Amino acid sequence: MPSSPRSTSAALLGPVVRPLQRFLRLQAASGILLLAGAVAAMVWANLDYAGYDGLFERARTVVAGGLGVRFSLRTLINDGLMTVFFLVVGMEIKRELVVGELDTAAKASLPAIAALGGMLLPATIFLAINRGHPGRVGWGIPMATDIAFCVGVLTLLGDRVPRALVVFVTALAIFDDIGGILVIALFYGDGIHAGWLLAVAALCAGLLAMNRLYVRTGIAWAVATAVVWTSVEHAGIHSAISGVIVGLAIPARARRPSRRVLEELGDHVRSLERKPPDEELEGAEIAMIERKLEQLQAPLGRLVRLLHPFVAFVVMPLFALANTGVAIGQAGAASLGGRVALGAGLGLLVGKPLGIFGFTRLAVRLELAPMPGGATVAQLFGVAIVAGIGFTVALFIAALAFAEAPRLLEQAKLGILMGSTAAGIGGYLLLRVVGRRDGARAR
Repeated sequence: MPSSPRSTSAALLGPVVRPLQRFLRLQAASGILLLAGAVAAMVWANLDYAGYDGLFERARTVVAGGLGVRFSLRTLINDGLMTVFFLVVGMEIKRELVVGELDTAAKASLPAIAALGGMLLPATIFLAINRGHPGRVGWGIPMATDIAFCVGVLTLLGDRVPRALVVFVTALAIFDDIGGILVIALFYGDGIHAGWLLAVAALCAGLLAMNRLYVRTGIAWAVATAVVWTSVEHAGIHSAISGVIVGLAIPARARRPSRRVLEELGDHVRSLERKPPDEELEGAEIAMIERKLEQLQAPLGRLVRLLHPFVAFVVMPLFALANTGVAIGQAGAASLGGRVALGAGLGLLVGKPLGIFGFTRLAVRLELAPMPGGATVAQLFGVAIVAGIGFTVALFIAALAFAEAPRLLEQAKLGILMGSTAAGIGGYLLLRVVGRRDGARAR
């Protein structure tokens, strides 16, 4: 019986769609845990702020080989575990640019333009509110979109949002990550040290050599990350950026063409089928199959699959738990209405959606790119509002900008939480209404 067009198209598109579906499911689940971590931090901080802050800020000393290292739990999370977060971000950026949704200029143009608008306008609003105020150094806070929360909100809406629009937001968030990484590296370091910067450049050349040699071993890349981390820290750039540097160096393509590997694997399997049915396969024959299967998978894809669940379900919730706790009673009305809180909140809730929507509409009108998935203007605006959810990277930049100003850091956290919450709820409600209306028209 001939296969239907639906089943044929599903068979053809399956290898392309399934990785995206797995990624979106993982991001949605991560968003839920991220929210749980933030809520737990807020409740804990308001019930027992001394206990909350004391746990994460109390310094601890670890001695190994006669050498002692002193650090707090918050430092371990923000400087250590977040390096793994940025390593995965770097790998995801490279995968999208090499073999994913951003592998051509045509695919990348619209989300890149939208991301530019979504970074410029929020930063401008923040600077306008904090002009002449010490809080102006936090201008980078409202520039970031949190992909986990965004995908979580869009997943709740199901088919009310076109799949192409979800992919558009995911690509936009990738460019946001690139912008956020550049902002952190260039503006939130401790002052550049030329000697160590040359060392970082030399290490980058070494990473390029590892890429050319097609190093597959995760241990080798872990050692490289540790060495680059130390050099980047001494160079005056935040150490977590070392994760991005290493992530961009990991090979993203399989070493041999997949079709040739599959042909060789098919020949090997057919040779095994000619053996007598009662004869057991030898270990070398099975190992040959395993080696061929390994050749189909690039090191980057394997490491992303290995590390992404750890980042999504451990690193990001821990970061939220350690960095979002603010005692509202202590902060008071002054913090809620402070310049930094207003700049961060309005930057995310107003600047981000207007920047994304305005730049996207302009690009479509100029025929630089088509509207993603034939989405309506209302759907685009709803998704732009959801993209105003800035959380992980926004909190990270806030912690760097106001490391020596705890009052301003409290304001930044409150602004991020208020702006992100309002953007998530507002975007969800608008897309739900628009999706119901469009569905009724279709029926």
